[in-house]
Amino acid sequence: MNVSVVRSRATAAAVAAGVAAGALVGCSSSDDQVPSIGYAVDNTLTTYNAQTVDGAASGARQAFPRVQTGFSYLGPEGEALSDNDIGGVAVVPADVLTVSYTIAPQATYSDGVPMTCDDLVLTWAANSGRFVAGENDLPMFDSASSAGYSDIDRVDCVSGSKEATVVFRAGRSYEGWRSLFGATELLPAHVVARVAGVPNVVDPIQTSDLAAVGRIADFWNVGWTLTPGQVDTSLLPSNGPYKVDSYTQDSGLVLVANDKWWGVPPETERIVVWPKGTDVQAQVDAGDLEVVDHGAGGTMPADGFERTDYPSHGVEQLTLATSGALAPSAARRALALCVPRTQLFEAAGHPGFDEAAGIGSGVVDSRLVQPNTLLYGPVAGTADGRYRAPDTGASAAELNGAGLDGITIRIGYLAPDPRRSEIVADIAAACAPAGVVVEDASSPEFAPSALRAGAVDAVLGSTASASGPAGAVSDEAARYSLRSGVGSNVGGYVNGRIDAIVDRLAVETDDASALSLATEGERILWNDMPSLPLFNQPRSMAAADGMSNVVVNPTVSGAGWNMDRWILHR
Repeated sequence: MNVSVVRSRATAAAVAAGVAAGALVGCSSSDDQVPSIGYAVDNTLTTYNAQTVDGAASGARQAFPRVQTGFSYLGPEGEALSDNDIGGVAVVPADVLTVSYTIAPQATYSDGVPMTCDDLVLTWAANSGRFVAGENDLPMFDSASSAGYSDIDRVDCVSGSKEATVVFRAGRSYEGWRSLFGATELLPAHVVARVAGVPNVVDPIQTSDLAAVGRIADFWNVGWTLTPGQVDTSLLPSNGPYKVDSYTQDSGLVLVANDKWWGVPPETERIVVWPKGTDVQAQVDAGDLEVVDHGAGGTMPADGFERTDYPSHGVEQLTLATSGALAPSAARRALALCVPRTQLFEAAGHPGFDEAAGIGSGVVDSRLVQPNTLLYGPVAGTADGRYRAPDTGASAAELNGAGLDGITIRIGYLAPDPRRSEIVADIAAACAPAGVVVEDASSPEFAPSALRAGAVDAVLGSTASASGPAGAVSDEAARYSLRSGVGSNVGGYVNGRIDAIVDRLAVETDDASALSLATEGERILWNDMPSLPLFNQPRSMAAADGMSNVVVNPTVSGAGWNMDRWILHR
């Protein structure tokens, strides 16, 4: 990973005072005696559930990795790392992939209720896609992705037990199984059972009691909505080092040390998470902000901070509707042909870091394989240099061939975002001569589900339409956002062969087979054009002088992945 670190100047007096004091203190709070650190993210904080379509695109995974812990977490290299505080995991010898999960005996939620295998059953049921209802068999749970969970045949669990056995379907040994049931994926099943009016979630899920499962899904989908000033903390118990204390417009989302946490206590007792829309400089000036984790182009503090600019594993892209103005694939190709991808990368794709080979080194030409992997070169070669520079003649020809005089495309993204605003403006200028009118449809309340609802024609975001940080070493989030029936496929793209390729890549262990599948897939995708990759999302992180243990994480977890280890010496 290429990074550029900029050391901002601080006065010698301030530095000397910090060294001399050597004390652990923090930003201002309602109780000045409580050490506190302010943490600004570039996304909304609208839900406690990071697994719904809009929740996965929100800042929940930046804010809650040490509130909602699991059997693994995403480390700074993008790999799923085991979290032994939660318990142990072991593969059981069997004809099919079978994994035993044992929850630590002392694992208890902040409300005093023990963690049990019920939590794993809920996570599997919500993300498996197995439970459907209505004439159109729509999923009951508004889950963003079924990756891995749809490959599970069953979760053997006796409600209230600390042990679960996860049995995968024959032939579906999911390669990324170690990332399942990870941080921000295990939610308190006992809360859902209480609100849904069932003794536990396990029995109705195992017996397919659809009436009860429907009530469980209703709460899972919207019951954990976070509205500043209206948060019911009884619905938000934590199984991590921090728990939610309060959330208001003026004071941010306040996380405090969880007195029921059985692991190593957090270094700092209080973290205040500030969502997108916060006046970063004003909070810095007030002494209330020490860590900023934003996409490049946002407001970053200067004096007294060390800034790191780096490329993310997430890929900045346009996710396109397959209905409305962009229903014909020719219309989607017409838009792609006039987008100045090379120009966009040069202007907005690598501010702050160099162009050495690797992540962030250029325009991305694959949706199924990530840059800096062995397979990327030949798979990306499928694009054959097309769609790099605007070709207004070819764009207009695609429209004419589809019987269209012109089209108007509304591109939505979470605002304010100066970098994405410039990207949309550049696309509009390049596409106008081809008869493609591009409108900026951004808003401070924007969510990817707006594309599914027809409110916009395209989403400008990162992998799987995330507004903030995204991605990991695994390609599954990107691949499954192209699979029919998956929540993060907000454009509604349907292609049976792509479904089969995505499913096969999830369990493929042979590089030659994976190369063949991904190459075939990209040929289809460059023709169907359900999305248009641009470049690895550039991001910036700033940490105040005196901060320690703040580590860049170029994945969906962002800097918050280890917030319980943060210390401010001043």
